[in-house]
Amino acid sequence: MTLAESLFSPKRIALIGASTDANRLTARAQVYLRRHGFKGGLFPVNPRADIVLGEKAYPTLRDVPGPIDFAYILVNTSNVEASIQDCATRGVPVACVLADGFAEAGPEGVALQDRILAVAREAGIRLLGPNSMGVINIPESIACSVNAVLESESILPGRWSLVSHSGSMMGTIASRAVARGRGFAKIVGTGNEADLTAGEIANLLVDDPDTDAILLFLETIRRPELFEEAARRAHAVGKPIVAYKLGRSEAAAKLATTHTGAMAGSDAAADAFFRAIGIVRVDQIETLLELPPLLLGRTPPRHPKRAVSIVTTTGGGGAMVVDRLGILGIGTVHMLDTTLAGASKDFVSKALDTARDAEDADVAIAVIGSSAQFRPQEGVAGVVAAKGRNPICAFIVPHADAAMRLLSDAGIAAFRTPEACADAVRAYLDWQAPRQKLATGDTGAAEALVAQATDEPGARAVFAALGLENSARWIDPAALPADLRYPVALKAASSTIAHKTEAGAVALNIQDAAALRAAAADMTARLGSQISGFIAQPMVKGVGEAILGYRLDPLVGPIVALGAGGILAEVYRDVVLRLAPVSEAEAMEMIGLVKGLAPARGYRGMPKGDLAALARAVAAFSRLAAIQAVTEAEVNPLIVMPEGQGVVMADGLLSTR
Repeated sequence: MTLAESLFSPKRIALIGASTDANRLTARAQVYLRRHGFKGGLFPVNPRADIVLGEKAYPTLRDVPGPIDFAYILVNTSNVEASIQDCATRGVPVACVLADGFAEAGPEGVALQDRILAVAREAGIRLLGPNSMGVINIPESIACSVNAVLESESILPGRWSLVSHSGSMMGTIASRAVARGRGFAKIVGTGNEADLTAGEIANLLVDDPDTDAILLFLETIRRPELFEEAARRAHAVGKPIVAYKLGRSEAAAKLATTHTGAMAGSDAAADAFFRAIGIVRVDQIETLLELPPLLLGRTPPRHPKRAVSIVTTTGGGGAMVVDRLGILGIGTVHMLDTTLAGASKDFVSKALDTARDAEDADVAIAVIGSSAQFRPQEGVAGVVAAKGRNPICAFIVPHADAAMRLLSDAGIAAFRTPEACADAVRAYLDWQAPRQKLATGDTGAAEALVAQATDEPGARAVFAALGLENSARWIDPAALPADLRYPVALKAASSTIAHKTEAGAVALNIQDAAALRAAAADMTARLGSQISGFIAQPMVKGVGEAILGYRLDPLVGPIVALGAGGILAEVYRDVVLRLAPVSEAEAMEMIGLVKGLAPARGYRGMPKGDLAALARAVAAFSRLAAIQAVTEAEVNPLIVMPEGQGVVMADGLLSTR
C-alpha cells in the first residue's frame, strides 16, 4: 500500500491498548470505527481480555494474524516505545500515537520522542503524532479517532479536508462546519509532528480525489519545504489551501539583536511565507470555514484594485461591512441600499449583476437582512441568480442557518459576521500564485568575509561584496587622511555594541579634523576596550530613510525586510517582509507598500528618491539567503538620495551562528 492508502484508507487496523470499558478514551476509536461503518478488519490488542467490545482481542500485536495497515497506539506514554518496537517487528507501515508527554513535556519527553522516532525510521514506519487524535475518512467510513465529534450517529460528508495540529480543534471545526451545511472528506490530527507533518499530509491530499480544498489549523510551521511543495502542486491542480495559524503575538521579538528581528518576528515571517507559496492565510476561525467557496474554481487575482461593490437589503448591515473592509484598507466603490425596494429576486439579482461587472471592483458583496431569517428561499434567491465577471459572496446579518445552507449548496461563500466577511475578502485579495524561485547568484566573495564581520566595518564589507556601495572608511584619528570630505559622521567600531546611538558611539556633523580628533578621544575615554577603532563617512542629506533587514527565521527560513528607517524604526514597525532572495521587481513592490517611504516616492510633489537604486540594494542584500552562517543582518538607516544619486549605508550590523 502507498502511504496515502495506509494513512487514509487502511483495511486492517490494530488498536494497541484498546479498553474493554466503552466509556474510556482508549475505547473510543473502536466504538467510533464500528459506529460509523468501518467494514475492515479490526484488531484490539489487550493482554488482559479475550474479547474487547465484541471483537476478538489479542495479547500482543505479534499475535494478530495477517498484515496490519495502520496501528493506533492507545497505551500510556511509558508503554509507547515498546508498542512502536512491536509495530517495527510486524512491519506496520503507519503508526499513530495518542499519548502526550513527549517533545512538549520537556527534555525527558524530547528524548523519548527521539527514541521512538529512531525505531520507526529504522523500520520504515511512518509515525503520526505523538499526541494525535487520529484520522477520519468520511467517504470511506473510517473514523479512527478518539475525538468526541464522532459521538454523533453520522458525520456530514463534504469536499474539503482538514489537517490540524490540535486534536480538540478537529471536532470543533467539524461541528462548526456542519452548522454551515459543510462537511469534510478527511480530517487528520498531526499532534507533535515527530515524523508526518501537516505539510506532508497536505501534499497527500493534493492527490486525493475526494478533496477540493485543504484547510489547515496550525500552531507552528515545521518542514516549510513540504508546505511549499504541497502549495505549488495544489495551485497547479486548482485546489486552494487555507491556513489559520496561531501565534500573532510577538513577545519573543524583544529578545532579537536587531531592529529587524523585533519587527520581523516569526508570525510576520509566516505571513510572508504563506503569501510567497500561495497559501491563503485567514485571521479568524470563522473565515477558515466560510472562505473556500470564494476561492474554489478561481485563480489568484492578478492586479487587485482592493475595492468592492456592495448591494444590501439593510443599510446598517451594509455599513458594518464597509467599516470592517475600510479598516483592512479595502475600499467600497459602489454601494446600493435596496432596503425600501425589498429583497425581490429580480431586483436584487439585477443589482448584483451590475455589481459583479464593476470594472473598478474586485468582489461583489450581497448583504442580506431579515428576509434571510424569515424567508430564506426568497432572501437568497437574488444572490444565487446573480451573474457577472467578479466573484460574489454574502454577509447574512441575522442568525439564519437555513439561508447559510442554501448559499452553501449554491457554492457561494456566506459569512455570519462582518469581521469574517471582511477577513475573507482581504484574504482573497492577498492571495497570490506561488512565486518563482530565484537563484542567489555567486555570493562566494561575500561569504569569505563573513567570519571577520564581527563589527560594523566587517558587516559593511560583506554588504559591499553583495553589491551595496560603501562610503565609510577606517581612519586613524592621529593621522587623518587629507582627502576626507567634511562634514563627516564618526562611529566607533565594536563587536559588542549593537545600537551605537544609544551607547554614544556615534558623532554627527563633525566639521573639521580638530573636532573629529576630539570626538574620537571622547569615545575612547567613555567606551574604552569596547571599541576597536573608528570609521568615518561624509554626511549626506537624502529624501528618505529605510531600514533594510535580513533574518534567518527559525520557522520559514531566510526573509528580507524593508521598512521606514532611522531611530524610530522599531516604534513605527512600518515594515514589509518577503522570503529571500527577491528580484528587483519584487523589491520595487515592497517599496510601494512601505508607508514611511511615501516622501521618497514623490508624495505631494516632494522630490523623488532613487527608488531604482533602493530596489537594487534590497535585491542585493537579500542574497544573504545563500550564506548559511548569517542569522541576522541590517542596514539602518539606508539613506535614499535624490533620483539618480543612489543610496547610502549609514549603519550596518551582521550576526552569525
